[in-house]
Amino acid sequence: MEFILEASSRHLIFHGAVVLLAALLYGAPYAKAIKSGSAAQVVNSWRVAHQSLCLGAILMFSVAAVLPFLPVSASLKWLIVVSFITSSYAFTIATPLAAITQDRGLAKGGQGWARLVYWGNMTGAWTSLLGAAALLVAAGLSL
Repeated sequence: MEFILEASSRHLIFHGAVVLLAALLYGAPYAKAIKSGSAAQVVNSWRVAHQSLCLGAILMFSVAAVLPFLPVSASLKWLIVVSFITSSYAFTIATPLAAITQDRGLAKGGQGWARLVYWGNMTGAWTSLLGAAALLVAAGLSL
């Protein structure tokens, strides 16, 4: 028996792989920050970039595996997919920039790169919440 994944799941897998590669590559500056005795904030920022993006990729792989079993509309599935992909790429940009600029991006009104870190974090947070809410709706509708 052959099982072919829907396009929505294949997109999650592809973009999850891209994010996983970026996350693993962020391990190099994380290790460098530890070895060079960088400030605790810098080390922690690289740890967040490295570890949280690995988890984000695993989340996308997991959702890709479950998505075909949810008997919901294609538009709801694509809302889930686009939300998680957008979130992951926003964090893929914001988290290393936070380490580089030493700005956590938690306060609105920053200047320069700090503004991009803030908006990346906000975009990542809101779209991940949207994806999680849409996934909850899809899971509830499948009961």
